[in-house]
Amino acid sequence: MSMGNEIIPDELEGIADRLGINSLLEISTGDVDSALLSRLPLTFARANYILPLNEVDGVIRVAISSASGLLLLDELRQLYGKPIEAVLVPAPLLADAINHLYAGVFGTAREVLQELQGEDLSTIATELNNPTDLLDLSDEAPVIRLLNSILSEAVKERVSDVHVEPYERDLLVRFRIDGILYEKLSPPKIIQDALISRIKIMAGLNIAEKRLPQDGRIRVLVAGRDVDIRVSIIPTHYGERAVLRLLDKKKGILSLADIGLGEQGVRTLERMLNRTSGIILVTGPTGSGKSTTLYAALNRVNSSEKNIITIEDPIEYQIKGIGQIQVNPKIDLTFASGLRSILRQDPDIIMVGEIRDAETAEIAIQASLTGHLVLSTLHTNDAATAVTRLVDMGIEPFMIASSLSAVVAQRLVRVICPRCREEYRPAEQFPGIVLPEILYRGRGCDACFGLGTLGRTAIYEIMPIDQELCSMIIRRSHAGEIKEYAVAHGMKTLRDDGIARAAAGITTIEEVLRVTQDDYADVPL
Repeated sequence: MSMGNEIIPDELEGIADRLGINSLLEISTGDVDSALLSRLPLTFARANYILPLNEVDGVIRVAISSASGLLLLDELRQLYGKPIEAVLVPAPLLADAINHLYAGVFGTAREVLQELQGEDLSTIATELNNPTDLLDLSDEAPVIRLLNSILSEAVKERVSDVHVEPYERDLLVRFRIDGILYEKLSPPKIIQDALISRIKIMAGLNIAEKRLPQDGRIRVLVAGRDVDIRVSIIPTHYGERAVLRLLDKKKGILSLADIGLGEQGVRTLERMLNRTSGIILVTGPTGSGKSTTLYAALNRVNSSEKNIITIEDPIEYQIKGIGQIQVNPKIDLTFASGLRSILRQDPDIIMVGEIRDAETAEIAIQASLTGHLVLSTLHTNDAATAVTRLVDMGIEPFMIASSLSAVVAQRLVRVICPRCREEYRPAEQFPGIVLPEILYRGRGCDACFGLGTLGRTAIYEIMPIDQELCSMIIRRSHAGEIKEYAVAHGMKTLRDDGIARAAAGITTIEEVLRVTQDDYADVPL
């Protein structure tokens, strides 16, 4: 049955038979001729759910999503001057294919650089007031096309951060993919001011101010995907440096089962989240996925029976049913001041984006002791160190012991690309580490852009606070003693969890050792 442009996949073959055409449930990039795409406008393809695929024996195959697409075949015959054969494809699959494939038609950033020769770079386009798909801006000035191409490629290659870095004679653009920075291209130094100015215009920043740091946001559509970009610009000796952090809103909020906790970890954390009071801390360095874990936890406990309020910096995802406050130091809205106000809102659950100082820690602890469940993050290397970090802040040990429910430490590791994963027997040994006989790695392929990895997952150690740990905290026991007790009573360390993931073929042993080396400085890498 067809409704507008939507076809239920299970009925696809039957509909195709009635229309007298073939059906297709998968569109591969390698099966599509980019030369055919370049002749059909993107706006036409999107509006009519139609996509030219390839030419076979002089006949051009075209994907459509409904019977109405058959009415357009005569127009395509005139456009290409050849016979047209239609195949039926589900509308959601066809829409994704159109966005993905057309992203590569308008040229890479390197190709756009060739057009900058001889261009007047002093003219910058006006600000985009509303989200506009970057694929529709291909006819703009070259410097604007360059930034659009950089952002389009960044989204396509799963980039988390784009760095625009000025040096004495060079301008460098680098991409951070799965936590690792890679050099992408080196545009001419002469376009540095123009490129930074364009970024400022899109982020609503002051173009004339070049002496002070500035922060802003850009919201754009890239190949149909709503992308929120946090922009940070700072002045350096050789000009302004920009970092653009990309947040793909299409990915949404993950569940506890999706973030890599494992069955036992999910059960442990859910047990803690079912409590009506106490503090659950998520620890790790910057960029270790702490916010993702907090959002997954909030998503798990969110219900109409609970009043949940957060204070964050920044708010990365909007969650229906939860009150979210953005920190704003300019008006003295800090974590501490915001937390005080939250307590007057009759909350059941409070999420504090980060405990940065003793004042915030004290208010969070008081909130947990007065019948609130508090979730927050702390910058420490492992779970046990979180306790001593709070003590170092000046928090009394008996207050920590009375309020702390659990500490979760985590790191992000790169996932081996499933398309090019291969087995091998490790020849190298590491002191104190028992490696499995078979390990895995990625060779590198088109799917992972030759990196051998595709995406990231988290490794965890979860330390619930029991009576003995409470006693150790009150006695001001060292972090090493606390960790030794927790491991003896069943806690799996970050490295143990990582080695288990490596043995299962999820990540590499080198990746596990890389992200846990701060916790095991005595083990050579």
